[in-house]
Amino acid sequence: MIIELKGITKHYEIGTQTVKALDGIELSIAEHEFLSIMGQSGSGKSTLMNIVGCLDVPTDGSYSFEGTEVSDLDDNELALIRGQKIGFVFQTFNLLPRMSALKNVELPMIYFGYSAKERKRRAIKALEEVGLADRMDHNPNELSGGQKQRVAIARALVNEPSIILADEPTGNLDSKTGEEIMDLFLKLQEQGNTFIIVTHEKHISDYTKRVILLKDGKILDDKSI
Repeated sequence: MIIELKGITKHYEIGTQTVKALDGIELSIAEHEFLSIMGQSGSGKSTLMNIVGCLDVPTDGSYSFEGTEVSDLDDNELALIRGQKIGFVFQTFNLLPRMSALKNVELPMIYFGYSAKERKRRAIKALEEVGLADRMDHNPNELSGGQKQRVAIARALVNEPSIILADEPTGNLDSKTGEEIMDLFLKLQEQGNTFIIVTHEKHISDYTKRVILLKDGKILDDKSI
């Protein structure tokens, strides 16, 4: 298993109240899975994504990533996991506006000592994989929403991570473009990538092969399709 969550809780103190964002999550995710985490606002899905992505730590419980207990890692080791092992795709794309698509995709590699030549080679390859070979010199303001998300996906892929975490990846796209992005995810997953999609939309979760349904910080259902 790439990911093993055991008894994961996340509590927040708000005034005199304790809010249980996650309450005893048990979840295992294997290599090459294509799954979605579903739930309405307040269900805990974003909190769960942040913990899986090593952006936050649980209040209690065990999180093992590729056999390593995450709670045993220091900030530098967590940053390495986020940079090299996890690719992130966000609803708002998070592209730097004054950089070309190529330079945006190169960016994650700068922190890991790749040469300029190797960064460019890998970035071009990633953009070709998402169908943007003819747009790599364009800045984000010259790209459509779907093209921006393809750049973001290429950026997530470029360090060859163990998993891709996508948070509402079609939320800023029209329905046709959203379908194209999900078709791309499906193609990339069939090539061997592991995808975790966070969504509240059933037609998006229908693309995935396993659906985790959260409610009130608990797993209400876990089914393979």
